[in-house]
Amino acid sequence: MKKNVLIVHAHPEPTSLTRQLVETTKQTLEAQGHGVMSSDLYGMHWKAVFDERDFPARVDPGRLSFIEESGHAYSTGQQTADVASEQEKLLAADALILQFPLWWFGMPAILKGWVDRVFAYGLAYGYKGEGNRYRYGDGGLKGKRALLSVMVGGPEKDYAPRGINGPLEELLFPITHGTLFFPGMEVLPTHAVYGSARMTAAGVEEAKAGWQARLEGLFADAPIPFRRQNGGDYPDGHGLAAHVARGQTGLRAHVGETAAGEILALNAPRDL
Repeated sequence: MKKNVLIVHAHPEPTSLTRQLVETTKQTLEAQGHGVMSSDLYGMHWKAVFDERDFPARVDPGRLSFIEESGHAYSTGQQTADVASEQEKLLAADALILQFPLWWFGMPAILKGWVDRVFAYGLAYGYKGEGNRYRYGDGGLKGKRALLSVMVGGPEKDYAPRGINGPLEELLFPITHGTLFFPGMEVLPTHAVYGSARMTAAGVEEAKAGWQARLEGLFADAPIPFRRQNGGDYPDGHGLAAHVARGQTGLRAHVGETAAGEILALNAPRDL
């Protein structure tokens, strides 16, 4: 069945591994019969800073409240044209793929700026005017899939369970859980390519083949089993119930079991 996929990517160099894998994404998905939309943030000269210029018709000219102004602009159709265009693509997509290099343990600022501006109040948070009622498994983006494709300059051993940089899935938890799962998306385990800073031509081809194979499961692979806010694990909508993830704290406590009853480790290698 044909699906629509939005690729949002961030790398200024056309010959970079990120950009090469973006082309692999397009070719692979189109060959599968899917519709592909793309947002080249550097090519678009995307405005990364979220500020007063995002609200042409202010509710309160005297004080900038991002929540109030974002909600008003979104609900009244008074957003800037670039933001509205990206939201149209996002809403039309069945899956969102973010492709980027790991810069300082996170996404490039221009991609973070895309999220800041496009994920408006009333869409990605504050859904239906209900505050935090619809979040972490529910919300305006529920039913869509999301996948990170990340180029990591360092070796995989730096991101092992006891690696010096920390497990990659834990480093990316603010994105997978906080940015994508928060508004309701089903988030797949991250696809990482390690050692991208010193990759040979053969390594590049291997990375392309691995990514191509991974894309085969975009609409079939099991997502990370993050615990849903409204699924019973958080009785008050804030903290885990005493019987849930007993004895666990931190990020790991918010990931449940797979359908097979297995616990998905946040630090499991995901670049295969």
